[in-house]
Amino acid sequence: MSAVILTGVGTDVGKTVATAALAAALAAAGRRPRVVKPIQTGLRPGEAGDLAEVTRLAGVGDVHEFARYPDPLAPATAARRCGATPPELGEVAARVRGLAAGRPTLVEGAGGVLVRMGGWTIADLAAELAAPAVVVTGCALGALNAAELTCEALRARGVRIAGLIIGAVPARPDLATRLNLGELPEVTGAPILARIPDGAGAWRGRAFRAAAAGWFTARPREVGFPGPSA
Repeated sequence: MSAVILTGVGTDVGKTVATAALAAALAAAGRRPRVVKPIQTGLRPGEAGDLAEVTRLAGVGDVHEFARYPDPLAPATAARRCGATPPELGEVAARVRGLAAGRPTLVEGAGGVLVRMGGWTIADLAAELAAPAVVVTGCALGALNAAELTCEALRARGVRIAGLIIGAVPARPDLATRLNLGELPEVTGAPILARIPDGAGAWRGRAFRAAAAGWFTARPREVGFPGPSA
């Protein structure tokens, strides 16, 4: 199995853009990535969600959404409000294993690492799959605490952290941001894999794909994809 979990320190830290950037970088390296969003909230059937944005930015069309609920809430809460039963951890893990058999597969969570997807969290899924996690974080004031807490929660479940992706680096960083970029690897014990410029999610797909590989300091093997794509 070749899967990596992308989770974040919270909401609106750039998980979808980071997922698109990693997918684009893998594609540029000759891989054929798949992208999975186990649960999408805040959208009705037929509306374009996070996976549509990944496709627009990264040009990757092999995307899979397992469930969606209309209210923009935590998945377990959103499911309860519409009378739905979220998929079980074992079901989601089995589907991801099938998709990740011989193909690099990115699994994007919802919200932060301990947001309830049902009776489980994205950290539980990473542990169940024995898959490494990439943590998407900000870099402004407050980022150190949020990133360290997230990494501690993952390690407490035995999850290996491949590294951090900085979801939006401003063109003119202030003092806290500049210092945090150096401190984040120290407090989390995880390397920075990529720094994505602020606003990159609004770029046209061609420009995004041309730049994405250059944001990464890590090779696919270091992120968690040791073998070539099938």
